Amino acid sequence: MHNRVARTLLALSAVLALLLVTPATTASADTITTGNSVCSMYVNSIGFGSYCSSGAPYLGDGSPPPTWRDRLDGKPFVPCRNFDIPPGIRLPQAPEGKKWVLRVTITGYDLDTYNGGKNAHLERAYMPVDAAEEAQCPFPDYMKQFWYRFDTNYPDPALQIMPTFTPRVNVPAYFTLTPLTSEVYEIDGTTSSYFSPGHNLTMRGMVVNLKIDPGDGTAPFDCKTGVTPLDNPTGYDPTKDPYNQINPCKHIYKKSSASQPDAMYTVKLTITWEVSYWIGKDQGGWHPIGQAEVHAVQRLPVQEVEAIGG
Repeated sequence: MHNRVARTLLALSAVLALLLVTPATTASADTITTGNSVCSMYVNSIGFGSYCSSGAPYLGDGSPPPTWRDRLDGKPFVPCRNFDIPPGIRLPQAPEGKKWVLRVTITGYDLDTYNGGKNAHLERAYMPVDAAEEAQCPFPDYMKQFWYRFDTNYPDPALQIMPTFTPRVNVPAYFTLTPLTSEVYEIDGTTSSYFSPGHNLTMRGMVVNLKIDPGDGTAPFDCKTGVTPLDNPTGYDPTKDPYNQINPCKHIYKKSSASQPDAMYTVKLTITWEVSYWIGKDQGGWHPIGQAEVHAVQRLPVQEVEAIGG
């Protein structure tokens, strides 16, 4: 019983150690325009998101969608909008009396079309603004129909280790991320943005590589990854022994962590996320936008061999 309690506490300490998560020091953001939509998407080490414009959902009743001019109902079109700087973008100190904003501007638009026209596109700029400059891009309620935005952060990594919660010396330890921390979707479920009638924008982040520094002085190793299947969330076959698994993401510790601080190795993870977008099979399926790295640290106890399966 004492050994079971000790194993449980060690397992809990390994899980709690995952709470220390650090973003990569570098970040990037890209702008793309796709199909009939005016849409700008970004990916960086904190997360990914989208700034889009073109309006309300198509009703699907057979009637042509209203033009932008119709939707304005005589009001002026304000082509620019200020957003907060996305997390992960590093900028110098703004000049005194100013602050940084992400200004997104719709250019090349045609008000007599339902989607802004074939030449419409978004331009984005990080710029310091004072109150008067910020007011150059007001955002009245009637303009909300032309803009929408969604964004997400990557989930905190949850590393699974098999066949035991606490690896044993000279026994292969297998590493996977949980399904909920290896993939994340963001779906714009309220408007189609008129990519074309009936096409909504979906963005997906998926872990494509997991680099593990096991913390025992051996070299880091890479694990090509995908989404852990829900029907086998650990990726481990319990009908086979630890020496005959198909999961290549493994490491064999040659000595216990007893001599380490807190009797645990410091395992460093570099998690590579790939972000893609989707607007329908007829639009070419998934289109990759870019990749970003997220760093995390886990403290991991390793014991001398007692019994396998504990």
